[in-house]
Amino acid sequence: MSAATTRSRTTDRLCAEAVDLAREAAEEAAAPGVVGEHTGLQADGDRVVTHFFECKDFGYRGWRWAVTVARASRAKLVTLDEVVLLPGPDALLAPEWVPWSERLRPGDMGPGDLLPTDADDLRLEPGYTGEDEPPPNSVVSEELAELAEAEDAELTQGPPADFRGAPARGSIAAVAEELGMRRARVLSRYGLHAAADRWEEAYGAKTPMAQAAPASCVSCAFLTPIGGSLGQAFGVCANEFAPADGRVVSLAYGCGGHSEAAVMPKPPQPPPPRLDETRIDPFPLRPAADSGSVPDVSDGDAAELGHS
Repeated sequence: MSAATTRSRTTDRLCAEAVDLAREAAEEAAAPGVVGEHTGLQADGDRVVTHFFECKDFGYRGWRWAVTVARASRAKLVTLDEVVLLPGPDALLAPEWVPWSERLRPGDMGPGDLLPTDADDLRLEPGYTGEDEPPPNSVVSEELAELAEAEDAELTQGPPADFRGAPARGSIAAVAEELGMRRARVLSRYGLHAAADRWEEAYGAKTPMAQAAPASCVSCAFLTPIGGSLGQAFGVCANEFAPADGRVVSLAYGCGGHSEAAVMPKPPQPPPPRLDETRIDPFPLRPAADSGSVPDVSDGDAAELGHS
């Protein structure tokens, strides 16, 4: 590294004194009355100085006019370099620009909106769309298959030659179609893990609803299973009164709408009445003879007893 690049920059005296020249240039570039006081200067190089002036425009609060002046070597005439409006340390700036793909949030799409996916999207990977093509020397190659069909046609009456049905059972195409892989692109392992983390955070075991639930979704009758590898940990809630109705929930999630949460209580039965007004209770007018009480006396006996 040369000595010229290591030495510190010194402020050129003539360029530093050219404040009036810098102000005239700033006022010419700006609107009248916008250029304020001289706030300082800085040395940008050998015989190059930038002067800063306050900006009084209300729309650019904290900004400042920067006027750069310079002079040639061994020259005493200072010339104008450029005039720009730059933000100061306390200037109000717009937020940093973010691409639309990073600004997009769940729920932002509306009817008619299109969300293209990149060719190198980490959430996707190529699927299987073509038929299986064995090598030419394989026993099931196209040439040998045609030869075998021609020989079989001489002995047996098979299907027409132009018959095209479903993929052969057990073939790669049949297995791919059964697994849902016969598409241009399918979810990658990264896409599966990202979806699982997102669903677990929204409807997982650590949510307040699941913590207060009487049981988990794995034992709920309203849980609808899903296919694929995600079906080992997630399902779809089919309870219209549950907070997660129609959502993918973790098997460890739960809510108060669990099908086996509680048995409906029976209506309370009133106690039997102490006095039943609909029933007649017989009361004897005379005590029983064998009760050891006073014997029954008829009216005639009472008259005789009265005269005795």
